[in-house]
This record gives sequence, C-alpha cells and structure tokens, in this order.
Amino acid sequence: MATINLGETNRLRVSQSTDSTLYMDAGEAGELRLPRRQADEDLATGDWINVFVYLDSDDRPAVTTVTPRAQVGQCACLRVAQVNQVGAFLDWGLPKELLVPYAEQKYPMEQAESHIVCVYIDDRTGRIVASSKLDRFLSSINDDFEVGLPVELMVHSLTDLGYKCVVDHTHWGVLYYGDVFERLSRGDTKNGYIKRIREDGKIDLCLQPLGVEGTEDVSHRILAKLGEHEGFLAVNDKSAPQDVYALLGVSKKAFKKALGSLYKKRLVTLEDDGVRLVDTPGDSE
Repeated sequence: MATINLGETNRLRVSQSTDSTLYMDAGEAGELRLPRRQADEDLATGDWINVFVYLDSDDRPAVTTVTPRAQVGQCACLRVAQVNQVGAFLDWGLPKELLVPYAEQKYPMEQAESHIVCVYIDDRTGRIVASSKLDRFLSSINDDFEVGLPVELMVHSLTDLGYKCVVDHTHWGVLYYGDVFERLSRGDTKNGYIKRIREDGKIDLCLQPLGVEGTEDVSHRILAKLGEHEGFLAVNDKSAPQDVYALLGVSKKAFKKALGSLYKKRLVTLEDDGVRLVDTPGDSE
C-alpha cells in the first residue's frame, strides 16, 4: 500500500484517469485528485508521477505537480504575502500560502518583507507551517560533514567575521569575508564547500574546492578564459584580488596556486602585464 509524506514530493501511481482528472493511489489517505492539465497528456492508469502533497483549505491531503520553494525540512527565503490575526502568510509558490504563526516569528513579520524560514509539520495541528526561529531546526555543531565536502549555502546574516549561512538546510556555518570576492545578500544561495571543522565542532565554509581538486578546477577555468581571450589574460600574481575575481570568479590565493601549477606544466608563461598561453604544436595550422 502506498504511503505519503506530507509536505514533500511523493512518487504516486495513477489508479484511474478521466479526461479531466487523474486519481493518485495515496494508501490510507485514499485517492487524491490531480487536474489532468497539470500532467503530461499521455499519462495513463498504472503510470507513476511525482507530485507534492499538501493540505487544501479544508485540511485534506491534496497533490500538485507544482514544486514549492521549500519542502518540509528545508529552509528558504520567502516573501510575506499577508498578515492577519493568525500570523504571517508566505508566498512559497502554491495557491495556499504558508503560515508562520506569531509564536514562530523570531521578529514580527510585516507584509512584503522577506524572511528565511524552515518548513515543518506542526505536531499539534498536523499542518505544514514555517518558523523563522531557525535555531530550533539547525545545529551549530558538525555531526555529518567532512572537510572538502560540497554543500549548498544560504546567506542568513552578517557577523563581525563573515556571513552566517544555512548549510544544506541542517546546520549553521560561517563564510569568512576574506574568502568572498563578490557581494552577497541575505537569502542568496551558493554552491560551497566545508573548509574547516573547528575544535569546538563549528563549521567554516568557502566557495572554492580545496586541495588538488580545487587547483585543477581553477586551472581549467584559467585555460578556458585564455582560449576565449586569444591566449592572453591581463592578470597575474600581482593583480588585485577583486580583478582576479571579476575575471575568473575565484580568490587570488586559488588563482596563484593554479597559475603555478600551469606554469610548472609549461602550459602558460608569466609576463609583466599578464599570463599567456604557450603555443603547442599544431596551434598555427
């Protein structure tokens, strides 16, 4: 028997279909209806489809092929659509807005503001709701990551040291100002890496891969840019960090390390005003 996870994308089988409606086998929840216009025309009885399960205005399970901006267990930066006596309602991409009860607002929410929230199921009501009290859902201490691991970051706030970020929807981490060469804003999401696990278990982050993998990635980026600019780039190990980042999107430290690797392989030459791609046999043919 099929089971469903409320507030998540589920893979359900079509139990029957009509010209206007598809019926999903949802186990104990019964058959859930999906307007046929939301699915491929050739979808038929017995086929499987990915749908998001939520509660409709009567608190009954319903399905849609629209994917909301966040699912249960995830964090997102969402705009306040309206506020009433119950709480704030956020636009998360579905017709039925996402409630943040007043008790779950770290700071009072106002219409048109954007807030980072975590989506969860309220134990008392069984409804999908959200909270901006993220410390309830995120851990500050590493229990799941290794140095160098790729992660998804969301910028939450600024600190004296750098950007406080949500890491993979489960943890807090810090992205230091010295490792960032672009302007980041609250709610921005980036692909990043675990840079360091401190002795106290807290997580430091970076935006470039570490070690050999990182060097090779930046090396490929340099070679690609050289190919786009007729074999010459007007940056070298003496260039300003912001100039390096503007051209290549990497830190100067990563650039210098990759540049040294390319030089040792005799793929580039270093000149006073930049770096030049070494001609290889066949280049002039």
